[in-house]
Amino acid sequence: MGCRGHGQLNLGARLTRFLTFRGERVIELDSPKRPARRAGAKSDPIDAVRAARDALGREQLGEPRGLGERAACSVLLPARRSAVEAWATAQRQLQALVVTTPEVLRAKFQRRSTHKMVSGASRLRVDPVWDLETAATARALQALARHALELSTEAKAHKQQLSVIVRNWRPDLLDENWRGPIVAAILLCAWSHAGRCRSEGAFAMLGGSAPIPASSGMTVRHRLNRSGGRQLNRALHTIVLVRLRHEPATEA
Repeated sequence: MGCRGHGQLNLGARLTRFLTFRGERVIELDSPKRPARRAGAKSDPIDAVRAARDALGREQLGEPRGLGERAACSVLLPARRSAVEAWATAQRQLQALVVTTPEVLRAKFQRRSTHKMVSGASRLRVDPVWDLETAATARALQALARHALELSTEAKAHKQQLSVIVRNWRPDLLDENWRGPIVAAILLCAWSHAGRCRSEGAFAMLGGSAPIPASSGMTVRHRLNRSGGRQLNRALHTIVLVRLRHEPATEA
């Protein structure tokens, strides 16, 4: 059976889990391409037929992503990413508010780092002699700072859980100092299990890091690959950047 789902948090993943537990064979396909015409027909039965024909025409069939540790990482990674993004937003809002805050408050945060600004704002107390604007601004600063601290704590908790999973699953990925638990978890989520990626080239294509041949005549050239999983591509990019700073062989 072909399945269009690419993650554990969608209907395709639920169907994959349901069928796998009942002994059915499930393969993974990209979304079927509709005919290049304005009236290209589309419906679930038509898409199913196209997916089946696509599967029959392939020499290599993709296996669905695994469960267990990979599924746990696939849940924790977006949860951590959401917390980190919200934490960054809360910090930017706090910094913007400090710029326009009344002088009695702005003086408390002058020439402070973002970390000290957040820490100090979380401990703000409203002085009874302050006017309405100053008191309201102080409460807003305190609320934003405490929210940022809560999000930071949440992100750290997710990272700790990911670290435990990766260390128990594939500790060899943490042996190198350029692979932290987040990068390792992203790599493992894409790789999933032995046999899913049939070669190193297939994994490179999965991450959008395999160059695309674009030769013409006597000219041999390649262009960048814009496809593939963007999170995996970002993780590979991070690894390269770190290795460039610490490994002469990579720099060469």
